[in-house]
This record gives sequence, structure tokens and C-alpha cells, in this order.
Amino acid sequence: MPGLPPIIEEDVELLNSALDELLQKSEAATAMLIDKGGPVINQRGAVDQFDMTTIAALAAGSFCATQAIAERLGEANFANIYQQGERFSLLFCNVDENALLVVIFKADLSAGAVKYFAGQSVAKIAQQFAQAQTRSPGESLDLVSENVLDVSGVFGKKQQN
Repeated sequence: MPGLPPIIEEDVELLNSALDELLQKSEAATAMLIDKGGPVINQRGAVDQFDMTTIAALAAGSFCATQAIAERLGEANFANIYQQGERFSLLFCNVDENALLVVIFKADLSAGAVKYFAGQSVAKIAQQFAQAQTRSPGESLDLVSENVLDVSGVFGKKQQN
């Protein structure tokens, strides 16, 4: 797995916009983008209502287990995982080989509508990650090994033209 591309301010702005638009259109409570190893890349919405770090780690593990099941069934992958609860439901969406979108929404909302709007966000996010990769070919971030007390090397400033 090559890893996430280096992320600059422009990328963060697009990620914020994509997640905010998803929350507004779907009426979901929270959306977060996570590395498939578990660390949170970005989060929006009611993030103080949930233990986002733990949810991210568990979502990554759950997605990994589901991918193993997909392989046993002869599927290349399962692009989405939906978990329904009594109060809240979750939708995990595969963004690319490195990232997942996790959406937390009230159980009485339409899972189909959340999935539809999440799909639009996934396309925008994947495109931005691809653009970031072309901007810095061969470079990647390993968020799993990153020192969580010093993330100064993770995000960069906009490139000067």
C-alpha cells in the first residue's frame, strides 16, 4: 500500500467542503475521513458527541475484516458497509486504497440517501487525493506510525506558483 499523498492546505479545504456538503445534504451527524490503518485524517459535524479516535480505529478494523469476507466470496471488494442501530447508524465507504469515509447518522434517516450523497463526496475526495499524488509523486504519509503529539510534518502550506 503506497500510503496517503502529502496533504496541503488546498486539500484540507476541499476535504472540509466535501464533508460539510455531505452533512448538509444527508442530514448526517458526523462524517470523517480515516486512513485504513485507523488514524483520523479529517472530521466534521458533531465530533464532540462521539469518541472519534476509537470509532476510526474500529471502523478500519471492521472494513478490513469485511474485505477478507469479500475475498472469500470471490468479490474484489465491498465498497460500502452499512451498520444499522436503534439510535445511530454507520456507513463506511471505500475512498481508495488508503482511505475510508465514515458517516454517522440518526437511524431514522434514509440509508439510501446517505449512501447517495456519500458517493458524491467519495468521488470528490478520491479525485483530490489523486491530484495530491500527482503533485508529489513517490511521496506518502504513514499516519499509523506518526507521532500523534507532533503532527507538524503531516500538513503543508499551499504551494507557491
